[in-house]
Amino acid sequence: MTPEAKVKDNIKKILKAHGVYYAMPMGTGYGNAGVPDFLCCVNGKFLAIEAKAGTGKATALQMKNLAEISRAGGHTMILREMTMHELENMLEKLHE
Repeated sequence: MTPEAKVKDNIKKILKAHGVYYAMPMGTGYGNAGVPDFLCCVNGKFLAIEAKAGTGKATALQMKNLAEISRAGGHTMILREMTMHELENMLEKLHE
């Protein structure tokens, strides 16, 4: 399992534990490039999550998509192994 796959597994566990609906769009030649790894609905609010391992950086296209989601009123995050606590904090905030 790749380091990024481990990050994604941890994200899935946290989302499931909080009863969050999520989808993971497939990156294929027929889809939209740069779409975040997780598209979530939390208490009626939209949350997009990009998973990265170690010091991996989001691409310019990923950052563009995250910015567009933010401008549209959604919440966005880039999560790594060492920042999983930020997801817990965000979920608490969105459940308020």
